[in-house]
Amino acid sequence: MTKIKVVGAGLAGCEAAYCLACRGHLVELVDIKPARFTPAHSNKDFGELVCSNSLKGNDAFSNACGLLKEEMRALGSLIIEAADATRVPAGGALAVDRELFARYITKKITSHPNISVVCREEESLPSEGRCVIATGPLTCGALAEDIRAKLGGDLHFYDASAPIVSRESIDMTRAFTGDRYGRGGDDYINCPLEREEYELFVRELLSAERAVLHDFEKGEIFEGCMPVEVMAARGADTLRFGPFKPVGLRDADGKKFYAVLQLRKENAEGEAYNLVGCQTNLKFPEQKRVFSLIPALRDAVFLRYGVMHRNTYINSPRHLNADFSLKSNPGIFFAGQMTGVEGYVESAASGLLCGMHLARKVRGMEPVIPENVCMLGALSAHISGVNQNFTPMNANFGILRAPEERIRDKKARYEYLARRSLAYIAGYKHIIEQ
Repeated sequence: MTKIKVVGAGLAGCEAAYCLACRGHLVELVDIKPARFTPAHSNKDFGELVCSNSLKGNDAFSNACGLLKEEMRALGSLIIEAADATRVPAGGALAVDRELFARYITKKITSHPNISVVCREEESLPSEGRCVIATGPLTCGALAEDIRAKLGGDLHFYDASAPIVSRESIDMTRAFTGDRYGRGGDDYINCPLEREEYELFVRELLSAERAVLHDFEKGEIFEGCMPVEVMAARGADTLRFGPFKPVGLRDADGKKFYAVLQLRKENAEGEAYNLVGCQTNLKFPEQKRVFSLIPALRDAVFLRYGVMHRNTYINSPRHLNADFSLKSNPGIFFAGQMTGVEGYVESAASGLLCGMHLARKVRGMEPVIPENVCMLGALSAHISGVNQNFTPMNANFGILRAPEERIRDKKARYEYLARRSLAYIAGYKHIIEQ
């Protein structure tokens, strides 16, 4: 039996490799770890989360990413299985202990009898055979040059991560626990700011020195991971209507605040907390200075500072079929964020789709492309449909096929779309497993 090569052991690559292996195919998973790391990676395990530890909302009936996760659960997703197994409290979101998450994925991959792991740097696209390229948005070196040469250039945008602080260094006399509207118990630590404190924070944030200044003024920042300083520059109250939104948050005395920064657990022990929505490109000393202006963080110990990096993605509508295979060579599949699906879950979803489609091709069967009544189908349509201004896309209800009859109430419309999607996935699962 010929081995199928999967290049890249991130979320998409591991999902594709595991999907293929569980369907009886031999897989060679190629990655540069542990011999080398990209500038954004530091963990020797596979499936490392670079930015946030949150996989976003988990409610399928009100959250588009939650619906996508439920579709993937139904189809046996390794990544969602790992997230469920290593979950940390985060209200309605699915957040994970990132080290346990990566360790879980790595163990599943390395212990599967149909997967062999090879530490090697791939330098070019294969000319024959079956292969999944899932090297991520930080693809570089000879492979990046080969992809660029064969696909006629690339597109890119900038992504950022938020700082992480030590739990014991947070001043809890200036903070309180709880999720919005009383949901989620003590999942979040809330750091309130009065008006004067908020305005000082915004002023200093805007005047702080950034690590990289050029290129970011060209509109190349992805909206979903916008640096907090860029967001603040849009208006004095932008943060108060965004990550510092105080709505639904009150302390034990019922007091409301002008603005509130939420902190989310980074690990199961609750020893580290992420500054929610505070992705940043500030220089490290400036991050400490500015974020320490928040009263509850005045003595905060920073375990990791926020960083920004350039992500590369291909012009998928020009080069990819709806099954994520290359139009010029249908034996080569692309998966992950480099295809223009944006987000952890979306990236893993593309890997799952590649695995399912390629498994059928190897058996001499045609891929079954999911319809855009489900999130998996809508993302497939996004990367393959006619699009003159192609940009990365998160899962959202707006990309699903509209209801057959207009539903004005948003909550009712989302619930209808979710139920229709999950009913479709139940039938889709039966088809692809034949």
